[in-house]
Amino acid sequence: MKEELQTSGTATIAKDTVAGGTAYAATLSRGATDFTKKANASWYQDLDFTDESEKENALRGLIEAPEALVIRDEDGNVVWNVADYRFMNDFEKAPDSVNPSLWRNTLFNSYAGLFEVCDGIYQVRGYDMANATFIRTDNGWIVFDVLMCKEDMREAKALMEKHFGPLHIVAVLYSHSHIDHYGGIYGLIKMEDAADATLSLPEQLASGKVAVLAPDGFLEHAVSENIYAGFAMGRRAQYQYGNHLKPGIKGKMAIGIGLGQSLGSIGLLPPTYVVKTNETLTIDGLEIRFQLTPGTEAPAEMHAYFPKYRALWVAENCTGTLHNLYTLRGAQVRNASDWSKYILEAEDLFGDQTDVVFQSHNWPHWGKETIKKYLEDTAAVYKYINDQTLHYANMGYTSVEIARMLTLPKELNKVWYIRQYYGTLSHNVKAVYQRYLGWYDANPVNLNLLTPVDTAKKWVEYLGDPDAVLEKARKDYEKGEYQWVAQVTRELVFADPDNTKARQLCADALEQLGYQAESGIWRNAYLTGALELRCGNQAVGKKKAEGSVDTKSGMTAGMMLDFISISTDSIKAQADDFSMNLKISDTGETFFVKRMAGVLLVHPGGESKQADCTMACSRMQLLGLMIGRKEVFPTLLTEGDKTVPVRLIKYMTPFAQDFNIVEP
Repeated sequence: MKEELQTSGTATIAKDTVAGGTAYAATLSRGATDFTKKANASWYQDLDFTDESEKENALRGLIEAPEALVIRDEDGNVVWNVADYRFMNDFEKAPDSVNPSLWRNTLFNSYAGLFEVCDGIYQVRGYDMANATFIRTDNGWIVFDVLMCKEDMREAKALMEKHFGPLHIVAVLYSHSHIDHYGGIYGLIKMEDAADATLSLPEQLASGKVAVLAPDGFLEHAVSENIYAGFAMGRRAQYQYGNHLKPGIKGKMAIGIGLGQSLGSIGLLPPTYVVKTNETLTIDGLEIRFQLTPGTEAPAEMHAYFPKYRALWVAENCTGTLHNLYTLRGAQVRNASDWSKYILEAEDLFGDQTDVVFQSHNWPHWGKETIKKYLEDTAAVYKYINDQTLHYANMGYTSVEIARMLTLPKELNKVWYIRQYYGTLSHNVKAVYQRYLGWYDANPVNLNLLTPVDTAKKWVEYLGDPDAVLEKARKDYEKGEYQWVAQVTRELVFADPDNTKARQLCADALEQLGYQAESGIWRNAYLTGALELRCGNQAVGKKKAEGSVDTKSGMTAGMMLDFISISTDSIKAQADDFSMNLKISDTGETFFVKRMAGVLLVHPGGESKQADCTMACSRMQLLGLMIGRKEVFPTLLTEGDKTVPVRLIKYMTPFAQDFNIVEP
């Protein structure tokens, strides 16, 4: 049944009673209010929109641009769509419902195609969130970063081959451990094309196979970020990247480093060679000078300088936008101080010999003076955020207070390539505070807070009549106090998720915050929250980026044991102790594994004569066991208690990417 419910303003939602709960369907979202129109119009006075140097850089070197880029998987599902942004051509300036600065950045990010960085280096941009970079060697090509999914990488490769003929790939370089830079590997090469990791790099290159290079710590961090916390991160990423939003003047815009997240098939091919120091390597006649930058934009990341081309690759440490010290999808907090230092180190090492700086997102920058300013401005903004957060923290201010107090220096604030399209000053300040001082603000009231639901119920109890609270909130909404309205109506929603009027008013407030946001990921988060308050959880039953098994196939045996432990409900397993000697037949690794009080303890290289069971298997058999494939059990070689392998995974809990966020 449906019951039409009129709410504030012109927005109407329909309440559907369905099995298992209540779904809310929006029939109309609101336009920009007068307050939002005024706030967005002020940006034209705050920034110099006549400066089109970034637009010129975004278009420089264009070889071919597709008329309407839509990439599909083998089943016909759309995994990447740039054509959806053609609506922008219908506007001479930003509509009232989009921050003009973000509108400008979205337009530049919609320039997709094949571009020349310099003679010998080419980029396919706009075919995924990141860039695929092709660098000519004596007899073939190196590919630096391979996009997020194989479908997009396959199209990027096809575009290159259209202009340069069949590509002989001699090496692949992963700049860092984030999935949008390695996930598309199987769109470029097959697993069997990769070189033997047990060989030296010269032997790998001589074998005719493809060497895969990555910075030290790459595999560990790629797995820990995308597997250990992958399910929680995946759901949060839907808000960050606006996966359930449609591009449009009331919908999704760019996110500063691209148009968003692709939804294709993801893989992980482990590196065959790990760059462990600032070493110089020669690959098929091309000299590459590496600079490791651990703890910057990723825990494992590297720059590279190509003397032949006088070109400096700065990975994702300089990206044409302010980046995240803490990403909203969730990740380890980055070290802003080190980030700044490594950029300056790159300038000192290579700046005088560099004619172009290029990177894994957005477009290059050319010319020595431009490059110097680009590197120093970017280094300065991270150093400022780090140092000034600590400055005010040492004066006793909390992270929320500092985030509200701090503004960028005027000179930095007007620089287009460090505008807050992806990271923001606000949440980066909180990241620095968290890195040094943690979540606790030293107020003992906050040591053991009630859950959001219990807190909300007490607020409603104290505030009294929810309708009276809503009436006050509506008046504040009409005054443009959208942040406060969102906060107070959130409490009403968590106290009673079926409070339709509270849901709609909270959604209305979030929507206006989204319309005003310069950061693409803040806009996505606000608008996705509004969507789910109106329409219910959008993650249920929706297509997501695929490739968890492919990614897991790159895990070491130790990582698999860690994931089994993470997935195990230790409370349920606390009375089921065992011990096991584990032998990995194809790698020669051994582990002594013991569960006590529900906790899995792993001793690499260990063995016990008193173990309940000894099990021998290959690494891929262990993977099959970890992901619950029953056909694996008969193939395991076990001695002693044969129930142990079953008990090892018995209490693993399946994770999901469809948990609620804006409601209980």
